[in-house]
Amino acid sequence: MSNPAQGPEIEAESYEEQNVHEVYQKIAGHFSATRYKPWPIVERFLSSLVPGSVGLDVGCGNGKNLQVNRDVFIVASDRSENLAKFALQHHPHSAVVADILHLPHRDASFDFAVCIAVVHHMSTPARRVQAIAEILRTIKRGSDKSPGGQILIYAWALEQKNSRRGWDKGDSQDLMVPWVRRAKPGSGEEDETFHRYYHLYESGELERDIEQAGGVVVESGYEKDNWWAIATPRPVS
Repeated sequence: MSNPAQGPEIEAESYEEQNVHEVYQKIAGHFSATRYKPWPIVERFLSSLVPGSVGLDVGCGNGKNLQVNRDVFIVASDRSENLAKFALQHHPHSAVVADILHLPHRDASFDFAVCIAVVHHMSTPARRVQAIAEILRTIKRGSDKSPGGQILIYAWALEQKNSRRGWDKGDSQDLMVPWVRRAKPGSGEEDETFHRYYHLYESGELERDIEQAGGVVVESGYEKDNWWAIATPRPVS
């Protein structure tokens, strides 16, 4: 019998397994075909890194961001084995299957990390903060003598009134978003629709989650219907 105190956590894991992980396994090929160009802030962040830096791409998808800077080494990871297989093709980097809440990396080992459009798939506030804290755990901490490493996080914004989706303040922040896989013409098959869980971040929420997770926000902003933030682990006192 499970511990009653673990009930909500187990329920959240099961919910995400069904409404996030299983969906991406099914749509991986179609999803990958639509993801080929890094977003400008991601490209800027990765291009600014010191040559020889070693970092993470957590929730790497098909690995499109691994193409930006060949002068750094990135250990990419994704919960979807089918997406991680695509990421493996981007040399000289590597890719593994891993859960954002339980990364298989040592503490304070990496110079940087990117996590693009991942934390919004966590279905509770605590799990979103935990995901960010887990990334921060892997990053080198700064001190009076040296700066720490940095992470870049993106999450879908609630404020999308100028996009085709049209969401804005006052709308639900937790919803199911459809992904339509079109059948090939003449195949005799029908289109398939899959639904993925998203938490839409409101203005200032990502920064609050980062601070609660033990990070210090260096820079933040809005791009392509997403809130983004660059942060560093809280310095060693």
